[in-house]
Amino acid sequence: MSVRRKYEAILDFFDQDEPSAVPRVIEPTPEFFGLTSKSWPKFKAEIDKLRSKSTDPGVSYKVFFFGRHGQAFHNFAFEKYGRVSGKWALKDGDGTLIWGPDPRLTETGEEQARNAHAAWEREIARDIQVPQRFYCSPLTRALRTLELTFPLVHPQPIVLENCREHNSGHTCDKRRTQSALQDEFPNFVFEEGFEQEDVFFSTECETEANLRRRAELVLDRIFENDNDTYVSVTAHFGWIKAVLHVIGRENSEFFLPNGG
Repeated sequence: MSVRRKYEAILDFFDQDEPSAVPRVIEPTPEFFGLTSKSWPKFKAEIDKLRSKSTDPGVSYKVFFFGRHGQAFHNFAFEKYGRVSGKWALKDGDGTLIWGPDPRLTETGEEQARNAHAAWEREIARDIQVPQRFYCSPLTRALRTLELTFPLVHPQPIVLENCREHNSGHTCDKRRTQSALQDEFPNFVFEEGFEQEDVFFSTECETEANLRRRAELVLDRIFENDNDTYVSVTAHFGWIKAVLHVIGRENSEFFLPNGG
């Protein structure tokens, strides 16, 4: 008999923890990434204290840095057509723009990822703890964003199928083959059992319950297999929102922009 884990966010470390009645747009890369104390050494000491005081072998603590991919061509098309709905959502493009399958970053999206890299360099100078482990969605826009944000990353990022975006049935949600992705991103390691073809994509919209379960499974994998405390995950707006729901932050009303 298996017991499902329970996840809980420890609040009051970051400005983003402040409750709000209306959705708030936060800066993509705020100073100190929103850390309220504005001291990374103090933050690390607090995390070390939490870990050292825990006497329950079933309790562990991790710090997650969730990054949203930069603007991709489907995001740009949203601005043109309004969420690329109806017939456009089922097409690969409009003859000028190509947004599916598996759209790439626009020039703006690449710049947003480079800005995220610059923000990390800024915070490293302030003694932030650099992530010890990196995970990523298998969609090209996320892989490229991680590649630009952490160009010299070590250890190699691990690609997890369950980190992909909420499947809306739109062509932008369909990924490329594993071999095509591996050829373009040779520094990434694909999880064991990763399928060559995209067996996940469906024209049927994924339920919120299934999306949240996928987010939960990613957390399960990380807490089961990684001893590292500081973890980076590069993914998508909908998937990150699902994680927040799983850890008890379902009422968080802030909007994470592209490249945030």
